[in-house]
Amino acid sequence: MSSQSLPEAPLADLRARLPELTIRDEHRIKRRFDRLRGIHGDEARGEELLKIATEIERAEAKVAARRLLVPQVSYPPQLPVSARKDELAEAIRDNQVVVVAGETGSGKTTQLPKICLELGRGVRGAIAHTQPRRLAARTVAERIAEELNVPLGDAVGYSVRFNDRSSEETLVRLVTDGLLLAQIQRDPLLRRYDTIIVDEAHERSLNIDFLLGCIKRILPKRPELKLIVTSATIDPQRFSAHFDDAPIVEVSGRTYPVEVRYRPLAVEPPEGEDGDGDAPEPDDRDQVDAIGDAVRELQREGRGDVLVFLSGEREIRDTADALSSRFGQRMDILPLYARLATAEQQKVFRAHSRPRVVLATNVAETSLTVPGIRYVVDPGSARISRYSARLKVQRLPIEPVSQASADQRKGRCGRTSDGICIRLYSEEQFEARPRFTDPEILRTNLASVILQMAALGLGSIEEFPFLEPPDRRQVRDGVLLLQELGALAPPRRSDGDGRSRELGALDGGTLTPLGRKLAQLPVDPRLGRMVLEADRLGCASEVIVIAAALSIQDPRERPTEHQAQADQSHARFKDDHSDFAAYLNLWRYVREQQRALSNSQFRKRLKREFLHYLRVREWQDLAGQLREAARSVGVKLNQQHAELPEVHRAILAGLLSHLGVKEASARRRGEYLGARGARFAIFPGSGQARRQPPWVMAAELVETSRLWGRVVARIEPEWVEPLAEHLVRRTHSEPRWEKKRAEVVATERVTLYGLPIVAARTVSYARIDPALARELFIRRALVEEEWQTRHRFFHDNRELIERIEELEHRARRRDILVGDDVLFDFYDERIPAEVVSGAHFDSWWKRARQRDPRLLTFTRELLVDRDKAAGALDERARPDSWSQGTLELPLTYHFEPGADHDGVTAHVPLSALAGLREQGFEWLVPAFRLELVTALIRSLPKELRRPLVPVPDVAAQIVGALTPEDVARGALLDTIARLIGRVRGVRVAPGDFDRSRLPAWLRMRFSIEDERGRVLAEGDDLEALRARVRPRLQAQLTRRAGSSLERTGLSAWTIGTLPRTVELPGSGGIAKAYPALVDEGSTVGVKVLDTPAQQWAAMHAGTRRLLLLSVPPATVRQVQKQLGMGDALALAAAPHGGAGPALDDALLAAVDGLMAEAGGPAWDAAGFQRLRDHVAGELFERTLQLARQVARILALRGEIMERIAQLSAAQFEPVRLDVARQLGRLVYPGFVAATGAARLPDVERYLRGALHRLERVPDHRAADADRMKAVHELEEAVRERRDSWPPGRPMPPVMFELQWQLEELRMSHFAQGLGVRGQVSSKRIRRLLAEAWAAG
Repeated sequence: MSSQSLPEAPLADLRARLPELTIRDEHRIKRRFDRLRGIHGDEARGEELLKIATEIERAEAKVAARRLLVPQVSYPPQLPVSARKDELAEAIRDNQVVVVAGETGSGKTTQLPKICLELGRGVRGAIAHTQPRRLAARTVAERIAEELNVPLGDAVGYSVRFNDRSSEETLVRLVTDGLLLAQIQRDPLLRRYDTIIVDEAHERSLNIDFLLGCIKRILPKRPELKLIVTSATIDPQRFSAHFDDAPIVEVSGRTYPVEVRYRPLAVEPPEGEDGDGDAPEPDDRDQVDAIGDAVRELQREGRGDVLVFLSGEREIRDTADALSSRFGQRMDILPLYARLATAEQQKVFRAHSRPRVVLATNVAETSLTVPGIRYVVDPGSARISRYSARLKVQRLPIEPVSQASADQRKGRCGRTSDGICIRLYSEEQFEARPRFTDPEILRTNLASVILQMAALGLGSIEEFPFLEPPDRRQVRDGVLLLQELGALAPPRRSDGDGRSRELGALDGGTLTPLGRKLAQLPVDPRLGRMVLEADRLGCASEVIVIAAALSIQDPRERPTEHQAQADQSHARFKDDHSDFAAYLNLWRYVREQQRALSNSQFRKRLKREFLHYLRVREWQDLAGQLREAARSVGVKLNQQHAELPEVHRAILAGLLSHLGVKEASARRRGEYLGARGARFAIFPGSGQARRQPPWVMAAELVETSRLWGRVVARIEPEWVEPLAEHLVRRTHSEPRWEKKRAEVVATERVTLYGLPIVAARTVSYARIDPALARELFIRRALVEEEWQTRHRFFHDNRELIERIEELEHRARRRDILVGDDVLFDFYDERIPAEVVSGAHFDSWWKRARQRDPRLLTFTRELLVDRDKAAGALDERARPDSWSQGTLELPLTYHFEPGADHDGVTAHVPLSALAGLREQGFEWLVPAFRLELVTALIRSLPKELRRPLVPVPDVAAQIVGALTPEDVARGALLDTIARLIGRVRGVRVAPGDFDRSRLPAWLRMRFSIEDERGRVLAEGDDLEALRARVRPRLQAQLTRRAGSSLERTGLSAWTIGTLPRTVELPGSGGIAKAYPALVDEGSTVGVKVLDTPAQQWAAMHAGTRRLLLLSVPPATVRQVQKQLGMGDALALAAAPHGGAGPALDDALLAAVDGLMAEAGGPAWDAAGFQRLRDHVAGELFERTLQLARQVARILALRGEIMERIAQLSAAQFEPVRLDVARQLGRLVYPGFVAATGAARLPDVERYLRGALHRLERVPDHRAADADRMKAVHELEEAVRERRDSWPPGRPMPPVMFELQWQLEELRMSHFAQGLGVRGQVSSKRIRRLLAEAWAAG
C-alpha cells in the first residue's frame, strides 16, 4: 500500500496491525490513536493519521528484523529437559504462568529460553531471564549464545550492574533479579518484555519474592505476558499456589544414587565398654575431629574428592590446619568462600592428580558447582542472616540447616557417579529440622523494599502479593528505619480506634522529597542517605566513594597463607580515627597507580599488594554509576577535597541507629552501648579496635559469636542532634529562673535510642511550658527581684520595699510587709499571658509604659499595714545612730533570729576603734530594754528568780524606774541589781546574772569598717575585734613607716639612730612596727617588720653583714696562711666545696661570737662604731681558732665516712644509714655559722661518739638496734612537731633545744664514756616536746 493512499485507508485496518508490533510500540501507537480523537478538522486528522501509518510501517520493519534474528534452535539430547521440551512448550503456550521444577543439571536454565524462542516469544518483546547473581547471568548468557551459535550481545545478551552486553535487538536478555526490579521504576508494566523467566526461585531471596509480587500485579494488565518460574524440587507447589494454581512441570536432573550415613558428634560407646556395669557416657567429639574421621572413612571407599560444608572462614581455617596436620601431603586441602581471592577460588576448578578436600561455606550449596565431587561431609550448620527485631540489627548466627538445604548438599556428590554423604548429626535430628529454609523476606530488614514500593506507588505492604507476607514487626522496623532516614513521613491516618495505621500508610503520599531522591539511588537506603547529606555538606565526591565501597565486597584481600604480609601492605591506608577514611586513602592510592601504570602493570601491582582487581573495578564502576544517579537527583559533586569531619557527619546521617558510646565500667571493658540497649564491640580487624574512642559509628552491626561493629569511625556526640532532630527524645527537669539569661530555663537531656547525646544542657523553658515559665518569671524576676534591669518601676518598687523591710527589722516582726502572693497577683493582673521572659517583658513594656508609666509601680497602701507599722516609726526608741563623746556611730537593725547579724549593729570606722569605749553599749536601744531586762532576770539562779514572778511585770517595773542618769552613768548589771532590790526587796549581786544566756540580738554588735566601708571584722566583743583587726592596722603602719624609714644599698652606718618600734598614729597603741637592718648580700638595707622575732633575726644578720663590709677584707687569706698542712687538707674536703667557703663560714661564726660578746647589734652610729672596733681587733685570732676547730671536725667526718664504707655487710645497713643521716645533720655547707662558736665543741664530741659507736657495733649489734629504735621514735616525734609548725611563725627556743637534746641522748646511748652535757633522758625530751606543742 502506498503512502499516498494511506489517508483513505480505514482506521480499523491500522488498528488491526497493532498486535503484530512490539509490545512497547503497540502501547505507544495506541496512545496516539487515543489522541487522534482530540484533533478536529479532516486535514489535520489526515496528516496525523499519515504519521501514525508511517510509524506502524517502521515498527513492522523492526519486528521483521527481530524475527530474522531468531536463530536455529537445537537441544542437547543428554539433558533431561530436552526430553520434556514439547510438554514444556505446550504448557508455556497454553498458560500465562508455568512453574518448572528440576534439580541442578536438568538443563532448565539454558533450554527454557530456547523453547520460548521456538514458540515465537522474544520477538514482540525480549525474553527476560533473571539470575540471582551477576556471575550466573554472564555465564548463562555465554552458554546459551554458544549453543545457539550467535555472538554474545546480539540475539542473546546480558545486562548486570556495571556491564551491559545487550541491545535493542537482543531477544534473550539475562539480567539479575535486582536489575529487573529497578527497571519497573521506569517501565511499570515491563512492556519491554513478552516473556519473563525467574530462575532459581527456590532461593527465595528478597529480590525474587519482591519481583514475583510485582509480576503478579502486572500479569492481569498484560495478558500476553508469559511468566516461567524455575525452581529446584524444593516446594514448587508454593509458587504454583501463588499464581492461581499454575501448572507444574517437573524435569529430573542427572543424578546418581547417594548413600547417606549419619555420624553424630555424640557417639554412643558400645555397651559394657566401661566394665564397671554403669551406663557408658556418650563420647562428644570435636567437630574438627569428626570431619577428620569422616574424611578417613571416605578414603577407604575409593578415590574421589570430598566437599565439606562449614559455617564460616574461621571454621574453614581451623579445619584446614587440623586436616593438614592429620593427613599431611596425601591430599590437597582447598578453602572456598566468597571473600577468598579469585586465584584461590580457581584452584578448586583446575585439573588435579591428588585427592582433594574442599572446605566450603554454603556458597557451594547452590551458587557454585565444584567438579569431581564424589563425597560430601555435612556438619549440618550454616551462618544464616537473620534480622533481630529486638536489636534492630542483622545477625549471622550459626544454625542447623533445613532438610531442603541438607538435601541440596547431599546432591552435590551424585552428579557424576554414585556418592556418599556423611552427616555429622543423627537421623532423628534431621527429621526434626524444618523442611525449608526461611525465605529472606522473613529474616531481613525490609527498608529497601518498602522504599521502592512507596516510590512505585504500590500501596500498602500488607496488601502486596508476596509469596509469604513478611512479619509485621519486620515491616514496622523497615518503616522505622526509613523514618529514621527521613525518607518516610510518620503516618497521620488512624483506624477507627484512633491507632495509627503503621502498615497501611505506605502509599506514595507518605514518601518525603528526600525519600523520592533516595529511591532513585542504586544503593541501600542508609548509604543513599549519606550521599544526600553529603550534598548539603559539600562532600558528595568522597561519600559516594565510601558508599560504593560499603556496597561491595572489600577489595582488600587476606589470603590464608599471607595474612601478615597483606595486613602490612594494607596498613598504609589506615586512618587514626576512621575506617571510612581508610577507603578514601585506598581509593586515592588506586587512582594514582592507575594513572601512572599500564593496565597490565596496574593489575600486577594490585595483586602484589593484595588488592582484588575485579573488586576494585566493581568499586569504580559502582562509584561512577552512583555519581550519575546522584547528579540526576540534583547532587553537586565537590571538586576540592572535603574535610574529614564533614565526610563523617554525612556518613552519620545514614547510621543514626548504629552509634555506640564506650562503657565506663571495668566489667564491660571494650564494649559499647548502642541503640535500644544493644551492646557491641569493635571488630578486631578495625583500625579503631585498640584505640577505643569514646563515641563511634559503625557501618554495620552483625552478630556472630557476639555483636560486632564493622567499619567504625570516631564521632563527636554534638554531630548527632542536628541530624536526628526527628528522632531524639528530650526530657526536661529542674525548671528554674536564671538571672543572667533573664528567663526560666530547664536542664534538657537528649537521647537517641537510649544513648545520651546531650547529658545535661540548659535550655529555655518558655517553649516547653509557657504558663509555668510566665509564673516563674513573675515570681522570681519581679516579686523576688532576681533580675538585673534598668526599668524605673522595678527600682522604685525595690526602694519602697527596702524602706518597709527596715521598719520590720526595727520592730522585729515580719507582718508589716504584705506577702509575695499579693505582689504576684499585682503583676499577674497587669502583665499579658505571652510575657514569659525578660526579653518578652522588655518588648511588651516598651509599648505599655507609653500608655501608663505607673502601671507596675507599687504604692505604700498596697505594701503596708499601718497599724502594725506604727511602733516601728518611733525614732527615739529606735535611733539611727549612737553617740559617744564626739563619735557618731550609725546603727542598723536586722531581724533574723539565729543569724550572726541579728539585732542592732553599730558601724565603727577603723580609725575610731582604738578610742572607742564599751561603756553604754550594754544598754542597747530603748525599744529593746524591756526584753533585755526580762532576759537578764530569767538568767538569775532559780532561788533568786522565784520571788521575781511574773518576770515580765517585774521587768516592766524596773524599766519604768530607770532614769536617763542610770543609763548614762551606771553599769547595766549594777543598776538592774540595785533596782530589783528597790522594787521587789530582793537582794541580787551583779555577778548573779548570766550574760552568756542572753540571746544574741540583745547584745550590741559592732562592725569594724575601713575608709571605703568594707567590713574588716564583726562581733559583739569589742576587745576581740581589736585583736582581729590589729594585723591589718599593722600592715597599714608598716606601709606608712616603711615609706619614711626603709633604705637599701647601704655599706656603712649612715642612718643615724634606728628606732626599735614605731606606732600608727591614732591607733591607741594597737599597731606597732619594728625597723631592722637586713642583709642584702653585698649591701645592707633598712626594712620595717611586723614582729619582734622578725626584727631580731633580721637585725642580727644585717649587723653582721655591715660589720663584714666595714672590717679589712684580708682576714680569710691571713688565716689560711697560718694553718698547718693537716688542717688545710681537712678544710679542702669540706662539704662547702673547698677550703675557701669553709673559712668564709668560720669568719661568719667569728663575727657572730664577737658581736654577742659586745652586747649584740647596735641601734645608732656610736654603738655601731664601738661594735666595729671590738670585732676588728679580735676577728683574726677568733677566726683562726674556729678554723682549726672546724678542721678537727672535718677530719673526724672523714674518719666516720671511711668506717661507714668498711661496714659493708647487709646487717649493718640500718647503722650505716643512721650515722650517715646524723653526719648530714651536723656537718653541712654553712654549719659553722648556723651552729655557732659555742656549740662547735659539742659537734666535735658528737662526731667522736658516732665514730666510737661504729667501732663497737660489730660486737653489740642487737643492743645498738634497740637503742637506735628508741632514738628514732623521739626524732620522729620532734620532726612531726617541726613539720606542723605554722608557716611564717618563728620557732620557739625549745624547738632548737630539742635538737641538741636528741644529740646528747645519742651520746648517752652509744658513747657515754665520752661525756654527756647536762641531764638528758627520754622523759626530759618528751617534756620539752610537750612544751613545744603548747607553744604552738
